[in-house]
Amino acid sequence: MDTILISPKKFTYKQFIPFLNGPVKARLSKIAIQNISKSQKDFSHIKNSSKPIYGVNTGFGNLSHIRIDNNNLEKLQINLVKSHASGIGDPLDIGTVRIILFLKILNYAYGYSGIRLELVEMLLKLLNNDILPLIPKKGSVGASGDLAPLGHLALVLIGEGKVFYNGKKYKTKTVLDRVGIKPIILGPKEGISLINGTQVSTALAIKASIRGCILTTSADIAGALSVENSF
Repeated sequence: MDTILISPKKFTYKQFIPFLNGPVKARLSKIAIQNISKSQKDFSHIKNSSKPIYGVNTGFGNLSHIRIDNNNLEKLQINLVKSHASGIGDPLDIGTVRIILFLKILNYAYGYSGIRLELVEMLLKLLNNDILPLIPKKGSVGASGDLAPLGHLALVLIGEGKVFYNGKKYKTKTVLDRVGIKPIILGPKEGISLINGTQVSTALAIKASIRGCILTTSADIAGALSVENSF
């Protein structure tokens, strides 16, 4: 299939059918790159202020009143990701994980997150090399989106967790070393940005819609053949 251009536009669920059938290729549009870069630039001015910013220089939840020292801002994001990557059970199928990766990149293309372009490009490398995070089916926190499953996705960006590659399960670092991709160091806000969102729920809904369409079409064909056979 052709390379998919990622831009802030609407996609229909039928456009995700190729993701369930095999590897896909994607790239960022110019407007997406501009949006991400501008958002990060704007955020850089904000994060350097002395004001408390939730999840950037403060704790989370009931600890939001705790100010985090500037020297520990990167560690804060890493600890957040590790603490939420607590899913259990069988892994999601690789087709669904491809959709999750694409949706995460698509979300960033709108330029509202303040994260670095480097992080989005890392997600693109995973998708284009079909390096797919192992995301357990069960587990979340019940607020702010799909925290636990997206935590497992985020682990891969920092070289931890496990992935599926060429049909087999590996430690993330093994595969990244093999293909020459370096893990990234999460900057301020990037951990919380990765685990917040509903990309997992949306991917499951997209897959259900695709399967539902196949079922209804099959039912129509079976019904038509049954009618024809009765005469």
